[in-house]
Amino acid sequence: MIQFRPAKPGAPIPANMGAVADEYAQTRQFRLAMEKIVEPVQERESELRQYMIKNLEKSRDEGKDTGAAGKLYRVQIKDKETPKVTDWTVFHGYIQETGRFDLLQKRLSDKAIMEMVDADEKPDGIETVLVPDVSVTKV
Repeated sequence: MIQFRPAKPGAPIPANMGAVADEYAQTRQFRLAMEKIVEPVQERESELRQYMIKNLEKSRDEGKDTGAAGKLYRVQIKDKETPKVTDWTVFHGYIQETGRFDLLQKRLSDKAIMEMVDADEKPDGIETVLVPDVSVTKV
């Protein structure tokens, strides 16, 4: 079995399109295999983070220290202020009145828009465009 190692970004791209397809598919398979490894690690990281927050918050509620130290690292609860919409209708009204569209991220819900397009109810100001993609199949 040949061991595949993806080339670094900027490496020369093969002159033959078939070789490009092979390298693309192998690189993609390699990335997907890595994601299968990374996903459970990321889940464990999140699990540990939530555990620390929950338990250190409990300590804070009891008036105790909000931190803990191991042999290598110290963790401490720090509050971070973050915005949260409590009433979307009121907030949308505020944006309309003030014109502060910079408070929103400019991103469409592709799925919702395409459902409307498929039902011949395309919203004003929207167009669909064809974006090239690749289809890779095993030979």
